[in-house]
Amino acid sequence: MKIALFSDIHANLPALEAFFKDVEQQKPDAIYCLGDLVGYNIWPNEVINEIRKRGIPTIAGNYDFGIGRTSDDCGCAYKTDDEKANGAVSISFTNEIVKPEERAYLRTLSAHIKVEFQLNNDKLNLLLVHGSPRRINEYLFEDREEKSLLRIMHDADADIMCFGHTHKPYHRTLNDGIDGQDHFRHAVNIGSVGKPKDGNPQGGYVLLHINDHSSIKDKDSIQVDFVRFNYDIEKAARAVEDSRLPNAYAESLRKGV
Repeated sequence: MKIALFSDIHANLPALEAFFKDVEQQKPDAIYCLGDLVGYNIWPNEVINEIRKRGIPTIAGNYDFGIGRTSDDCGCAYKTDDEKANGAVSISFTNEIVKPEERAYLRTLSAHIKVEFQLNNDKLNLLLVHGSPRRINEYLFEDREEKSLLRIMHDADADIMCFGHTHKPYHRTLNDGIDGQDHFRHAVNIGSVGKPKDGNPQGGYVLLHINDHSSIKDKDSIQVDFVRFNYDIEKAARAVEDSRLPNAYAESLRKGV
């Protein structure tokens, strides 16, 4: 089974349209969206409706949660006063332009999606979250201490945990086995379609491969492919510059930071 996972579009319609063209060529068996449809660009309604009309199972990101409730707090961890000021403009702007029906849709999004497989007499649980199972806006960076990451996955009964929020893709395989019995768990950050922050401005998503031989006892039986695709970055950046959104968001798109 080939599962496409994407996240963090952030109202970037050109990136989302390019993603759909790219992922259609991959012919996935299933597709899931891990949230943050809105914020930081001018097309929140269009992005919401492109996902809705395809019936894609979608969970709420922290930005979706805030906008769905007309909150002025997106749950974002801004580090500087400039970032906080820019963030206040973004959420105010997004609240102004999101339409009632689209806002209502955001309020219906689930917090998590869990998919249970029965393979090789093993239970294999795939857990989809936005930030972490504990908090919608928890940042699970690649340098998270192994013991902490394992505890989060163990408590959530997740053999494969896929998430977004940091906009920086990675795959870590961890062994949670005891008494000499392997139990491999996979932590996968799927990156960002519309606002990457890993220095590569291309949009990104993940193809997760699970087959009939996949097992918690074989770390190589789960395959994760990180896919990057081109889109019209200048169109997205100019849209920011032509709005009252901070120009810093346009430069972020151009630089992938």
